[in-house]
Amino acid sequence: MPTSPPTQLLSLTDAHGSPLAEYFYYPEQRILYVRWHGHLTGAEVIRGVQQGAQWREQLDYPRILNDKSDTSGDWSDALPWLQYEWLPQAVKAGVQAMAYLFSPDRENQFASHEFIAALRPHITIEQFDDPAAAMKWLVQQGPRQDQG
Repeated sequence: MPTSPPTQLLSLTDAHGSPLAEYFYYPEQRILYVRWHGHLTGAEVIRGVQQGAQWREQLDYPRILNDKSDTSGDWSDALPWLQYEWLPQAVKAGVQAMAYLFSPDRENQFASHEFIAALRPHITIEQFDDPAAAMKWLVQQGPRQDQG
């Protein structure tokens, strides 16, 4: 488990000014932790992921904790963009593993299952109900050396 506190990179709000996503970086473990909030739409997910990608040049994070446990909504219209735009860029940038915390919302879970299925051939991904278990698993993944 991380011993030092994370650096908060950004707190993003949605179009109504409500919290959308918070981004934290654990430098020792090289983990980006994205905690989503509220009722998600495809457009908000894409905007949030694009905002998160701004640190790809400055920070090294081969592992991501994607926490949707505090969300609802159907964001499945973002899946093609995530699969064909974000995923190749993330893999090229060295993302190797993702821990995924599910939303209790069934609509949200459908999109999450589709997302996990799309990522599984390209990066190591597991789903969790507990943030501490997800973080522990991510730390155990450790960054792997270049495979190319």
